[in-house]
Amino acid sequence: MAEIKDPENTIIMETTKGKVVIELLPDVAPGHVARIKELTREGAYDGVVFHRVIEDFMAQTGDVQYGKTGSEQFNPGRAGMGGSSKPDLKAEFSDKSHVRGTCSMARSQMPNSANSQFFICFTDAPWLNKQYSIWGQVIEGMDNIDKIKRGEPVRDPDTIVSMRVAADA
Repeated sequence: MAEIKDPENTIIMETTKGKVVIELLPDVAPGHVARIKELTREGAYDGVVFHRVIEDFMAQTGDVQYGKTGSEQFNPGRAGMGGSSKPDLKAEFSDKSHVRGTCSMARSQMPNSANSQFFICFTDAPWLNKQYSIWGQVIEGMDNIDKIKRGEPVRDPDTIVSMRVAADA
Protein backbone atom coordinates (compact mmCIF):
# COMPACT_ATOMS: atom_id res chain seq x y z
CA MET A 1 0.00 0.00 0.00
CA ALA A 2 1.45 3.35 -1.07
CA GLU A 3 1.79 6.02 1.55
CA ILE A 4 -0.44 9.00 0.72
CA LYS A 5 1.60 12.02 1.86
CA ASP A 6 -0.76 14.74 0.60
CA PRO A 7 -4.41 13.61 0.21
CA GLU A 8 -5.34 16.88 -1.54
CA ASN A 9 -2.77 16.08 -4.23
CA THR A 10 -3.41 12.36 -4.63
CA ILE A 11 -5.87 10.67 -6.99
CA ILE A 12 -7.42 7.27 -6.32
CA MET A 13 -8.54 5.79 -9.62
CA GLU A 14 -10.54 2.56 -9.63
CA THR A 15 -10.32 0.86 -13.05
CA THR A 16 -11.91 -2.30 -14.39
CA LYS A 17 -8.50 -3.89 -13.71
CA GLY A 18 -8.08 -2.57 -10.14
CA LYS A 19 -6.97 0.39 -8.07
CA VAL A 20 -4.36 2.94 -9.15
CA VAL A 21 -2.98 5.69 -6.88
CA ILE A 22 -1.52 8.79 -8.55
CA GLU A 23 0.56 11.44 -6.79
CA LEU A 24 -0.21 14.83 -8.32
CA LEU A 25 2.60 17.28 -9.11
CA PRO A 26 1.20 20.79 -8.52
CA ASP A 27 4.72 22.26 -8.41
CA VAL A 28 5.36 20.97 -11.97
CA ALA A 29 2.01 21.69 -13.68
CA PRO A 30 -0.32 23.68 -11.41
CA GLY A 31 -2.91 24.42 -14.11
CA HIS A 32 -3.11 20.82 -15.26
CA VAL A 33 -3.32 19.49 -11.69
CA ALA A 34 -6.14 21.96 -10.99
CA ARG A 35 -8.01 20.74 -14.11
CA ILE A 36 -7.56 17.05 -13.26
CA LYS A 37 -8.86 17.69 -9.72
CA GLU A 38 -11.76 19.83 -11.01
CA LEU A 39 -12.93 17.17 -13.49
CA THR A 40 -12.36 14.42 -10.90
CA ARG A 41 -14.48 16.22 -8.34
CA GLU A 42 -17.25 16.68 -10.93
CA GLY A 43 -17.25 12.90 -11.56
CA ALA A 44 -16.36 13.60 -15.20
CA TYR A 45 -13.87 10.72 -15.44
CA ASP A 46 -16.17 8.07 -13.93
CA GLY A 47 -17.03 5.56 -16.68
CA VAL A 48 -14.52 6.90 -19.23
CA VAL A 49 -12.86 4.31 -21.49
CA PHE A 50 -9.17 3.74 -22.17
CA HIS A 51 -9.58 4.37 -25.91
CA ARG A 52 -5.97 4.17 -27.13
CA VAL A 53 -3.60 1.69 -25.53
CA ILE A 54 -0.27 0.96 -27.22
CA GLU A 55 1.95 -1.92 -26.08
CA ASP A 56 5.30 -0.78 -24.61
CA PHE A 57 4.15 2.86 -24.74
CA MET A 58 1.05 4.16 -22.95
CA ALA A 59 -2.65 3.90 -22.03
CA GLN A 60 -4.75 6.94 -23.00
CA THR A 61 -8.10 7.93 -21.48
CA GLY A 62 -9.95 11.01 -20.33
CA ASP A 63 -12.27 11.86 -23.23
CA VAL A 64 -15.17 12.95 -21.03
CA GLN A 65 -17.19 14.03 -24.10
CA TYR A 66 -17.27 10.92 -26.34
CA GLY A 67 -15.55 8.34 -24.12
CA LYS A 68 -17.86 8.35 -21.09
CA THR A 69 -19.93 5.17 -21.04
CA GLY A 70 -23.59 5.67 -20.22
CA SER A 71 -23.59 9.33 -21.30
CA GLU A 72 -25.77 10.70 -24.10
CA GLN A 73 -22.72 11.58 -26.22
CA PHE A 74 -20.87 8.27 -25.68
CA ASN A 75 -19.57 7.12 -29.06
CA PRO A 76 -16.85 4.43 -29.12
CA GLY A 77 -15.98 5.43 -32.69
CA ARG A 78 -15.29 9.02 -31.62
CA ALA A 79 -13.65 8.31 -28.24
CA GLY A 80 -10.38 10.21 -28.26
CA MET A 81 -11.72 13.11 -30.33
CA GLY A 82 -13.35 15.05 -27.51
CA GLY A 83 -12.56 16.87 -24.33
CA SER A 84 -14.56 18.73 -21.72
CA SER A 85 -16.62 21.91 -21.94
CA LYS A 86 -13.75 23.75 -20.24
CA PRO A 87 -11.20 25.82 -22.19
CA ASP A 88 -7.96 24.22 -23.36
CA LEU A 89 -4.95 24.61 -21.09
CA LYS A 90 -1.73 26.51 -21.62
CA ALA A 91 1.19 24.07 -21.90
CA GLU A 92 3.24 23.48 -18.73
CA PHE A 93 6.23 21.64 -20.16
CA SER A 94 8.96 20.81 -17.65
CA ASP A 95 12.34 19.11 -17.28
CA LYS A 96 10.63 16.07 -15.71
CA SER A 97 11.09 12.86 -17.69
CA HIS A 98 8.37 10.58 -19.04
CA VAL A 99 9.16 7.35 -17.18
CA ARG A 100 7.11 4.29 -16.31
CA GLY A 101 4.00 5.48 -14.45
CA THR A 102 4.17 9.10 -15.60
CA CYS A 103 0.75 10.75 -16.06
CA SER A 104 0.78 13.37 -18.79
CA MET A 105 -1.80 15.34 -20.76
CA ALA A 106 -2.71 14.33 -24.29
CA ARG A 107 -2.97 17.14 -26.84
CA SER A 108 -3.15 17.85 -30.56
CA GLN A 109 -0.24 19.27 -32.60
CA MET A 110 -0.95 22.60 -30.87
CA PRO A 111 1.03 22.85 -27.60
CA ASN A 112 -1.79 24.69 -25.78
CA SER A 113 -4.54 22.20 -26.66
CA ALA A 114 -4.62 19.86 -23.63
CA ASN A 115 -8.10 19.67 -22.10
CA SER A 116 -9.23 16.49 -20.30
CA GLN A 117 -7.47 13.56 -21.98
CA PHE A 118 -4.37 12.05 -20.42
CA PHE A 119 -2.10 9.05 -20.71
CA ILE A 120 -0.08 6.85 -18.38
CA CYS A 121 3.29 5.59 -19.62
CA PHE A 122 3.92 1.81 -19.52
CA THR A 123 7.64 2.40 -20.11
CA ASP A 124 10.11 5.27 -20.33
CA ALA A 125 9.26 7.55 -23.28
CA PRO A 126 12.06 10.15 -23.44
CA TRP A 127 10.97 11.43 -26.88
CA LEU A 128 7.93 12.99 -25.14
CA ASN A 129 10.05 15.01 -22.71
CA LYS A 130 9.51 18.80 -22.76
CA GLN A 131 6.62 18.34 -25.23
CA TYR A 132 3.75 17.20 -22.97
CA SER A 133 2.59 18.48 -19.58
CA ILE A 134 3.39 15.96 -16.84
CA TRP A 135 0.95 16.26 -13.93
CA GLY A 136 1.31 13.06 -11.92
CA GLN A 137 3.09 9.81 -11.15
CA VAL A 138 1.56 6.42 -10.37
CA ILE A 139 2.73 5.39 -6.89
CA GLU A 140 0.60 2.23 -6.62
CA GLY A 141 -1.23 0.00 -9.11
CA MET A 142 0.98 0.07 -12.21
CA ASP A 143 0.39 -3.69 -12.34
CA ASN A 144 -3.29 -2.85 -12.95
CA ILE A 145 -2.43 -0.33 -15.68
CA ASP A 146 -0.30 -3.07 -17.29
CA LYS A 147 -3.45 -5.27 -17.55
CA ILE A 148 -5.49 -2.74 -19.58
CA LYS A 149 -6.59 -4.09 -22.99
CA ARG A 150 -4.48 -2.87 -25.92
CA GLY A 151 -5.66 -1.40 -29.20
CA GLU A 152 -6.11 1.67 -31.41
CA PRO A 153 -9.05 1.75 -30.93
CA VAL A 154 -9.53 -0.78 -28.13
CA ARG A 155 -12.26 -3.39 -28.64
CA ASP A 156 -14.40 -3.74 -25.50
CA PRO A 157 -12.20 -1.22 -23.63
CA ASP A 158 -11.42 -1.07 -19.95
CA THR A 159 -12.74 1.96 -18.09
CA ILE A 160 -12.11 4.27 -15.17
CA VAL A 161 -14.83 3.02 -12.81
CA SER A 162 -14.31 5.98 -10.47
CA MET A 163 -11.73 8.66 -9.86
CA ARG A 164 -11.50 10.58 -6.56
CA VAL A 165 -9.20 13.07 -4.88
CA ALA A 166 -7.94 11.17 -1.81
CA ALA A 167 -8.92 14.08 0.48
CA ASP A 168 -12.56 13.51 -0.57
CA ALA A 169 -12.55 9.71 -0.31
